[in-house]
Formats: sequence, C-alpha cells, structure tokens
Amino acid sequence: MSDTTESQQATAPEMPTLYGVPLGDSHGQRVLHPTRAQYVKTVRTLLDDTFVMCADLTAVDYLTFPDRALPAGVAAERFEIVVNLLSVERRERIRLRVQVPADDATIPTLFDLYPGSEAMEREVYDMFGIVFTDHPDLTRILMPEDWEGFPLRKDYDQGRIPVQFSADFPAKERG
Repeated sequence: MSDTTESQQATAPEMPTLYGVPLGDSHGQRVLHPTRAQYVKTVRTLLDDTFVMCADLTAVDYLTFPDRALPAGVAAERFEIVVNLLSVERRERIRLRVQVPADDATIPTLFDLYPGSEAMEREVYDMFGIVFTDHPDLTRILMPEDWEGFPLRKDYDQGRIPVQFSADFPAKERG
C-alpha cells in the first residue's frame, strides 16, 4: 500500500451511524439506511426508543435515476422503501430508506410492529409490486384484483383511458 493511500484512509471521515446503520441527513432530518436484513431489527429498536408512530410507508422506483445520493457503502438498487417514524414523546421524526433490488423485490412486513402499516404496505404492493413477506393480507387495495402490472413502476406502459364528455347533460348538472 502506498503512503498516499494510507494517509487518505487515515484522514477519511468515519461514516456516522445510528444503531449500527449508516446515518444521513435530509434538510435537518435524520435518515437511516438499513439493509433489508437490518430493516426489522432497526425498526424494532426505534420503536423501543419511543418512535411509536409509523406516519408513512411508501416506495420509489429509481429506474431512471440510478445515481442518486446515498451514503458511502450503501449500494443503490432500483426500488427504495421509505418509512417515516415519529417519536411523539420527543417530538422527533426519523426516516428509513431501504434499498430493494428489482430481481428480488421483497422486504419484511412491519405489520407486527406497526399494525397501521398494513394498508400502506398493500398500496406499495399494488402500485410497485414490492412484496412484503409475512403480510397478513397482501392483496390489491387500489387497482382491481385482475389488473395486470404495477402502475407506479417507471417502465409501466401508461396507456390512456379516454374521458367521456356529453353535451346531453343539462348545464346545471355539468357544474
């Protein structure tokens, strides 16, 4: 190893972590980047640390934006699960961003920890096709059961449903 490489390693700032997970910042909000394997354990630790409310759980398809900013050591994947947790007691919010690969679009459910996440996980499944393992009722929630595909995936053909207009309606009924 050269002297330059050794000195670069010695001066490289250490990655901040919280609960053993890479920690970032987004406009003053703490953002954790657990792996799928760390996901449930990290959320359980946050629940024990007064983060008792799951305010939001959604997904993002980064198909067209693979070079987004992530902490060093976090490998970008096509999908990302984003979870916002609140500590009412401490008046704090924390976000988790979990990378999910397209070829294995699965992640454990948070239903056992946050029962209110049930519908949010179903919506992510319905719109993105990400499967939440051990979910109690992973069925479509917005689209018809026989719908093919996942409308919020960036490679989903948008198609078009024509809007019906009619001059037969009286003006007062049209608004």
